[in-house]
Amino acid sequence: MWYRVFCRSAEELPPGDLLAKVREQGIAVEARFRWDNLGWTAADFILGQGTPVFAERYLTDTDDLRNDLNTWAGYLETLDYSPNSAPLMERVIQTKQLITLRKPLGHSDEVGVERLCEAVSRTLAAAADGIYHIEDTGWYAADGELLVKEY
Repeated sequence: MWYRVFCRSAEELPPGDLLAKVREQGIAVEARFRWDNLGWTAADFILGQGTPVFAERYLTDTDDLRNDLNTWAGYLETLDYSPNSAPLMERVIQTKQLITLRKPLGHSDEVGVERLCEAVSRTLAAAADGIYHIEDTGWYAADGELLVKEY
């Protein structure tokens, strides 16, 4: 399952701050980050035993994301049963930073991994003027409010 965070700000949330905010939510997580000259680009979030949650961070100024963002905006346009679909489509088009998280299958703590993925998504969305998407579930505001349910 994938989680995607679409941010209007390209500002990086430093790894130490990200981990501190997630741990404040009662999640005992460790992480390994990879870097380049623009900040962190990928991370493994480690929760107990099992496969880590893998995250990647992309910037629209340096990574070729425009086609992907247009695809997501087009998808949101089809969710016209919700009054939030058009505003979300615009938010996706305005994305400056995209973070993806891949939830591992068969982890020994499925509930904990879901909590971790949501906590990281909410934290990043709040820090960088973002929204987030949980595959086959819906689109959410940074505070966790469901904006569009997927059916």
